[in-house]
Amino acid sequence: MNKTILIAALLSTVLFAACSSKKEEKLEEGKYTITSPLLMDTSFTKDYVAEIQSLQNIEIRAKVKGFIESINVDEGQQVSAGQILFTIRPREYEAELIKAKANVKKAELELQNVKKLAEKNIVSPNELSMAVAKLDEAKADENLAELYVTYTKIRAPFAGTIDRLKFKMGSLIDEGTLLTTLSNNKSVYAYFNVSEGEYLDYKSRSKKEHKNNATLFLANNMPHKYKGQVETIEAEFDKNTGSIAFRAKFPNPELLLKHGETGKVQLTVDLKNVLVIPQKATYEIQDKFYVFVVDANNIVKSRGITIKQKLSNIYVIESGLSVNDKILLEGIQIVKDDDKIKTEFIAAEKAIAQINK
Repeated sequence: MNKTILIAALLSTVLFAACSSKKEEKLEEGKYTITSPLLMDTSFTKDYVAEIQSLQNIEIRAKVKGFIESINVDEGQQVSAGQILFTIRPREYEAELIKAKANVKKAELELQNVKKLAEKNIVSPNELSMAVAKLDEAKADENLAELYVTYTKIRAPFAGTIDRLKFKMGSLIDEGTLLTTLSNNKSVYAYFNVSEGEYLDYKSRSKKEHKNNATLFLANNMPHKYKGQVETIEAEFDKNTGSIAFRAKFPNPELLLKHGETGKVQLTVDLKNVLVIPQKATYEIQDKFYVFVVDANNIVKSRGITIKQKLSNIYVIESGLSVNDKILLEGIQIVKDDDKIKTEFIAAEKAIAQINK
């Protein structure tokens, strides 16, 4: 019985060794695909959280005290430049204007009388000057009274959209009371913050590149149908965040975008003559990236690399590789440092094309 068991164990050991030998032989005979980093021009998109503001957004305030006699618009209504929005009861101010006009006529009559007397040397030149000054003062009062009458009709300074109405007809308001706001949304501004490094990269790009082009994505992740342009950059960096504000302008002829909305501005960044490799050729250990470099003797060595930008299926390399290096494309989970392997080279262009299919 014991002899039988011993013979079975020996046979199992021999069979296992034979299988292992065949497996190793198969691996040694297999070829590993290698490639080289590719030097190319490419691009990627970068998203920035944006705050949307109207081209013009102002508060409409009363310039005189009184009762609101009429409200000629509704909330959300489109108005034209010069359209009357509110009327403040004008009677008191019209009465002041009538009084001012009467004082002007009175001052004119007094001036005529003083002139006649001055011609006969009955009054002094100073009295004539005083009469002229009195007329000028009366005309100034008249102009001011006329101005206050115009203030009783509150007009839209530009075409736009009316916001919420703060008061109802008949309300007593003071000078300076906020009545509503008016927004011109034919175009909108999108403000977004950019880091110092990204700002320097942006400024270093050629004017011929489409660096100013921008796409706006709305809160529902749908793109705004009209493309925009980066128009300006603020003068100072925010000391707390280390960022600087950009401003892009977007057409809004359908008035879809409103003041105070949020969204994302997407910029396309062009990369010229950058080194790229397939992502599948790398492996990661503790947030650091590595590749297996294959030397002229087909010996495998791991090497750390620095990633500049992650794109779709490829990495843009900042440091660690050159175009002359050969890197392992397949089998990175099998090989280890100092292994000697059989290789099959595939051109970088073909390797990139295959993974992008």
